[in-house]
Amino acid sequence: MAPHNDAPSPSGSFTAGFNRMAFGAVGSSSLMTGHESPLSSSYSTTSEASDFYMTRPLVPGVYVPTMCFFKEGTEDVDTDTITRHAVRLARAGVTGLATQGSNGEAVHLSHTERHLVTATTRKALNDSGFSHMPIIVGCGSQSTRETIQYCREAWEAGGDYALVLPPSYYATLFAPASETIIEYFTAVADASPIPIIIYNFPGAVGGLDLSSDIIVRLAEHHNIVGVKLTCGNTGKLNRVAAATRKMSKIHDPKNPEFLVLAGSADFSIQALVAGGHGILAGLANIAPKACIRTIELFNQGKHAEAQEMQEVVAQGDWTAIQGGVVGVKSGLQSWLGYGGYARSPLPKPTAGQEKKWKEGYRDLFMLEKSL
Repeated sequence: MAPHNDAPSPSGSFTAGFNRMAFGAVGSSSLMTGHESPLSSSYSTTSEASDFYMTRPLVPGVYVPTMCFFKEGTEDVDTDTITRHAVRLARAGVTGLATQGSNGEAVHLSHTERHLVTATTRKALNDSGFSHMPIIVGCGSQSTRETIQYCREAWEAGGDYALVLPPSYYATLFAPASETIIEYFTAVADASPIPIIIYNFPGAVGGLDLSSDIIVRLAEHHNIVGVKLTCGNTGKLNRVAAATRKMSKIHDPKNPEFLVLAGSADFSIQALVAGGHGILAGLANIAPKACIRTIELFNQGKHAEAQEMQEVVAQGDWTAIQGGVVGVKSGLQSWLGYGGYARSPLPKPTAGQEKKWKEGYRDLFMLEKSL
């Protein structure tokens, strides 16, 4: 991986205090008061409603940012494949799922389609006996107002936590010392009906990389409960894990108050060594059991076996990193018979790419099949 910085966000001038603005007009007021949701017509019984809106704690483990699948030809959202994929991952033993991430092509979806994907995933889990499994929903946007709207819509669709990227389009105009970032996350956390997970992914936000100091400061907010670090900086991960552990009222390794997750499977055991709690990684779409077993072996003290498995996982993840969502879908299609293509304007893979990516995943799929 390329070197990672642990520096404050770009500075500049910024004057608005979003955390002091009123957002009552954003979304439906019923989201905050417990009134009937528009989804309630689909969940007519009290039992179904309680399964839809229940407390699902974040615990250590493997979380999967799921794919969004589209029908060939029309590129309409393919709810049948979304359902089948979610159930496959749940049966493999993952800890939770995430919708609307980069692997889920959130930037290609309308508000209505995002709602459909999350609601479909929630119903698939509930109907298959996994109503306890949490769903994290990507909710980041460039404005504070729309981010809050996404958080409310995520709750309405059955999401349990909101994964939020920092805004970046106007980063050169942000207030010094990351104050704009602090105000943004504070305003979102204040207004969101579901808890927030900070998403630090410099590659997705023009290089904006949140420092450990900023993340720890944000962790003091009662409605900010975790972080996903796709920056790959294990030193930062260690600082955040150590600081938030010390901030906890009661330290319970099995139920931490602030969950620290690596954002890529290629540094799973490195993250555990640094005090992290697991991963939220796209490779688990392809090989959930291998990702789970790698972490299990390490936690059982079988470090040599864990390292050996990590080598296979990391090599497979390199194929996923190089091919992105196009390559992950190609791998699913080649090895499992489903996956299809990404939505336009992303290109369909060439025959040469399909062959290359299939071979790149071979050892990983053989490992997955053996578990």
